[in-house]
Amino acid sequence: MNLFKKVLYFDVETTGLDAGKHGIIQLAALMDIGGEIVDRYSMKFQPHQGAEINLDALKVNETDPEELKTRTTSSDAYREFLRFLDKHINKMDKADKAYPAGYNVAFDIQFLDAWFRHHGSKYGSGSYHNWKALDPLPVLRIWDYKGLVSLPDYKLSTVCKYYGIHHNAHDALSDITATRVILTNMFTDQKL
Repeated sequence: MNLFKKVLYFDVETTGLDAGKHGIIQLAALMDIGGEIVDRYSMKFQPHQGAEINLDALKVNETDPEELKTRTTSSDAYREFLRFLDKHINKMDKADKAYPAGYNVAFDIQFLDAWFRHHGSKYGSGSYHNWKALDPLPVLRIWDYKGLVSLPDYKLSTVCKYYGIHHNAHDALSDITATRVILTNMFTDQKL
């Protein structure tokens, strides 16, 4: 593994499943440089103005609709997240981008990109990460196909339980921390 590669592990909790109409209400990220976590970001906040709120989605991530109204604004959370990213990535340098990493990370990338654009970013979140996503879910599906693992489903909570990894489902920081454990073990060819 290249000791200078950057990996942006991140996870979002949202007000629904459609990045075009729902919003982020929790974002957690770990900045990994050369295999070491050098910084963390974790914040719960209100969805952006105009975002639809699906009450079933709030039940899944255990968010009280009234408590949600008391959180910091999406704009303030966005500015804080930019400060976090700018400490580690030069968005103007095409060679200085992090690998985006997460569990079923395509979902999170869609929401992150929409959130950036909603807050006025012309280029979305792609100024900070490349498009070479690191995700254990496709690997687990291959292992299932090869008969190396067989689970009733491949939800993160099921995978964590199977491998004995501590995890509080649908908390962004817990989700991304558990995902990093899974991926780190896959990178180093260790058994989970």
